[in-house]
Amino acid sequence: MAQVVRPPRRLQGTVLPPGDKSICHRAAILAAIAQGASQVENFQRGLDSLATLRCLRLLGVKWWWQGDSTLLIEGRGLKGLQEPTQVLDCRNSGTTMRLLAGLLAGQPFLSVLTGDKSLRRRPMGRVVEPLRRMGAQVWARGNGTQAPIAIWGGQLRGIEYRLPVASAQVKSALLLAGLYAQGETTVWEPAPSRDHTERLLEEMGAAIWRFEGGVKVAPVPSLRPLRMRVPGDFSSAAYFLVAALIHPDAQVRVEGVGINPTRTGLLDVFRQMGAQIQVDNVREWAQEPVADITATTSSLQGVEVGGSLIPRLVDEVPLLAVAACFAHGKTVIRDAQELRMKESDRLRAMARELRRLGAQVEELPDGLIIEGGKPLRGAVLDTHGDHRLAMALAVAGLACQGDSVIRNPRVADVSYPNFWRDLNGLSS
Repeated sequence: MAQVVRPPRRLQGTVLPPGDKSICHRAAILAAIAQGASQVENFQRGLDSLATLRCLRLLGVKWWWQGDSTLLIEGRGLKGLQEPTQVLDCRNSGTTMRLLAGLLAGQPFLSVLTGDKSLRRRPMGRVVEPLRRMGAQVWARGNGTQAPIAIWGGQLRGIEYRLPVASAQVKSALLLAGLYAQGETTVWEPAPSRDHTERLLEEMGAAIWRFEGGVKVAPVPSLRPLRMRVPGDFSSAAYFLVAALIHPDAQVRVEGVGINPTRTGLLDVFRQMGAQIQVDNVREWAQEPVADITATTSSLQGVEVGGSLIPRLVDEVPLLAVAACFAHGKTVIRDAQELRMKESDRLRAMARELRRLGAQVEELPDGLIIEGGKPLRGAVLDTHGDHRLAMALAVAGLACQGDSVIRNPRVADVSYPNFWRDLNGLSS
């Protein structure tokens, strides 16, 4: 199966992106251990989020849909989860596996986490090692580094742990485990990573403290249920923003988008590149800042990106590479070696596919160098089984000369089931 992308005469319109995937995972898991029923509106039904929900059901959690996107979850309390009778299949979702590992480390029963071929290749030692230090019995393939993961939890002790690399997933796993530990659990991070778990825990009445460079949690008797609306996913919205910036005649508005500062590093880069971006109607949903964002055709300039900015735009690096192809001058992306361990090796895959379009791209061990400003031509492109590559390459195709063909386009369903519909709705 393939998707043809034709460069439209004009791009215009308004998009309502799906609920933030990172927040949906966390809201579902925390609602499952709350004391009472939670209601989560704008819960996205991508394959990753559904993997988390299916695992929770096997742990005895009841949930159901009200309409298309409102999720109702009957919380079982902190100590009410049941031992699963079968292996928990996280499918392709690293967030599901790492966060559930933290939650299950505190449960007095055996559970086993696995996933698809791609997920079983991805690094899990970074979460296994600190959970073992907290007292959980954890076994994993590859000398404790890869799934499947077997966990016998309970009897945890709080620790102070310094993350070797900034990782919101590992940080969140340790905070979840810390809810069940004796004493306080402190996590230090080398650079700020997304803080959705911390905000939700505050909303639910947890004993949590945030400070420069770290966060600390202590056990509490119970968590309040959630009643919230999930902001639109900034990573999903970003595809349409870049599409508008690089197309010769475009203006696109995305509404109800989360602008959590730990997620919006790409906006900072846009401003450095000279992009015409307007952020307005700022408000707050469940302690998360939300806004409407409008992007207009822009003359972009190459930039250098790296350091502490990378964790704030790690999911958008493939998209930034696309924007760089249409910018004047050189763009250098560094310190992004983490992208080699995602659903695909995103650095290698993006370099390969952008070259097929005629872009001048040099692959670095930890990033990319892109010489922009050269017209690109349509080509047959491979998604490498990666949802973010599929959508980033589709955006590139909108501004190429001639049609592009995207192989395996349905992989976008992992995080954005309606992506192709929404993209086609802007073309004229």
